[in-house]
Amino acid sequence: MKSNWSSTEDFQPGGYKFYSGIKINFPFTFMPMSSSLARKLRPIQLAAIIFLTVSGGPYGLEPLLEQTGANASLILLMITPLLWDIPTIFTILELNSMMPITGGYYQWVKRALGLRWACYEGWWTWLYTFADLAIYPVMFVQYLSFFFPEADQYKIPICLIIIWASAGINILGIVPVGRTSIVLSIVVLIPFLILLVWSFIQQHGHIVIPRPSFQHSSFSAISLGLYTVMWNFIGWDNVTTYAEEVNKPVKSYLVSILLAFVAVFGIYFIAILIAINSGITPSSLTEEGFPSAALLIGGNVLATIVALGGMASALGLFSAVLLAVSRIPEVMSEDKLLPAKLKALHPKYKSPYVSIICCAIVVSGMVFWSFGELLIIDITLYGAALLLEYLALIRLRQIAPTEQRPFKIPLGIPGLVLMAVLPLSVYIIAMIGAFLNSDKALLPAVVALVFLFSAELVWRVVKKRTKKFAL
Repeated sequence: MKSNWSSTEDFQPGGYKFYSGIKINFPFTFMPMSSSLARKLRPIQLAAIIFLTVSGGPYGLEPLLEQTGANASLILLMITPLLWDIPTIFTILELNSMMPITGGYYQWVKRALGLRWACYEGWWTWLYTFADLAIYPVMFVQYLSFFFPEADQYKIPICLIIIWASAGINILGIVPVGRTSIVLSIVVLIPFLILLVWSFIQQHGHIVIPRPSFQHSSFSAISLGLYTVMWNFIGWDNVTTYAEEVNKPVKSYLVSILLAFVAVFGIYFIAILIAINSGITPSSLTEEGFPSAALLIGGNVLATIVALGGMASALGLFSAVLLAVSRIPEVMSEDKLLPAKLKALHPKYKSPYVSIICCAIVVSGMVFWSFGELLIIDITLYGAALLLEYLALIRLRQIAPTEQRPFKIPLGIPGLVLMAVLPLSVYIIAMIGAFLNSDKALLPAVVALVFLFSAELVWRVVKKRTKKFAL
């Protein structure tokens, strides 16, 4: 796709402002918004979609206390965002400010490393997102079971309804997804704020905060906990695939990602503290979820509110992540890596409806997998794709050093390499732990590696069919 974006789309000539050593070119004058922007996302809508894409609230974080214990859980929640998320967010902000176009990370890797590695990036992203998407309908059924215990018997039909209803919303266009995301984000956040206040009142203002420590936690347990925390913090790059559908994308992403990060980190920390102070056993929390903790704290009313929030979280996550991944087949098909039909846009809503339908079909066949297996496959593939994005960041600094970057990380190439080592180290530790934990994680880790190597097979098939790509 040839983008109509230019480096002056967001910014009129004016001057620079400096924030913590990061140079950001903000306008002193703004152009009036035209009617053509009516179909584009505003910052608050984008922030809501980012929140749901990355987090969707603390639902899915429940196994952490059983995996690592309260002390290690807190330390993982504090250090993982610093080592895993902050470098990723900075990388995304710089690359997106340089190239805010449809396809996001796929386009960055293609320009920096070539079409072969872009094929890897797109393929790995597709695979890990299918695993990711398959988790959310299952989560919805889990929280629906709080109201209707027999719902689990109808898990597959319910999951299929969620998948195809979300696909329908996505086909209607990005703005309906944004508006829906605002409502769902509020429904997700409010129950835990209520729980925090209620717990604070119950404890007469005294909240127990365990001392963060890895003592008494094995390496295997910590690695499984890492997978859980990493999964709850992934997806920042996914939200760049529709940058051309965002109003003033560079500034909007900067503001929206900051808002989303604060909301994600805050709600996770609050949720774990609530669970610790509720008196619920870690095993019960894993099996029954946060509604069981709410039941102990405030009875049926609070438990009902939290369960409703869990259902909203699953719906919001699925819709937001589907929005992101459906744009990747569109740009890959333009490069003849996938069938051309996948880039077809809906005649009325201008959404990649064929891609959305194809994604929904694949995910419909993956809801039979277990949560734990999907999580490990998800993180393993995501980490590999993320590594290519760091390489793209460094390579673009080399081949396009003077190209305008309204947001630029205040580091040279050696500094960027060191920054990339932080999330890579977390990723390696989690992988090693998975292979050492033969009881729970070995098989899905091996499957994830097979999926990784399948990207080369896909590239060779594409090369043979098109006879135009060089190895």
